Amino acid sequence: MSDLEVTAAPGTTTITVTRTFATTPERLYHAFTDDDMQKKWLGPDRLTTEIPLNEVRDGGRWRWVQTDTDGTEYGFRGVYHGEPSVENGITRTFEFDGVPGHVSLETIQFTDLGDGRTRIENTTAFTAVEDRDGMVESGMEAGMEEGFVRLEKHFAEG
Repeated sequence: MSDLEVTAAPGTTTITVTRTFATTPERLYHAFTDDDMQKKWLGPDRLTTEIPLNEVRDGGRWRWVQTDTDGTEYGFRGVYHGEPSVENGITRTFEFDGVPGHVSLETIQFTDLGDGRTRIENTTAFTAVEDRDGMVESGMEAGMEEGFVRLEKHFAEG
């Protein structure tokens, strides 16, 4: 059973997603930054992911392209801010090609809970409440959980 929690308080411009994984912070950070790992778990089950660009460093750019079963592509891009690491977490901008100019800022923290468990806290700040609400209404929570279930499965297998 998942412990995914999504918090989007009315009237605020942020969404916070937390979830616990049965793995170490180092392995979880790797899963969030390594191209091959991200391709295995990122996004809803019906999408495949390619990562044509991923410069995991301060000022580095990233890009994901997800393809639906009918061939429709969805592109996402952004820039890393600060030096990404297990200790610092990940801070990056996030922009969907389908809604250009609506840039959010995402921070992901990795907290070691001991006993081989790690909690992520992913907070995304939007420029407007309407942008935040649009993300909530897009099915983001279900898509994230589908990907997180695949990621959890990967950790359980090895």
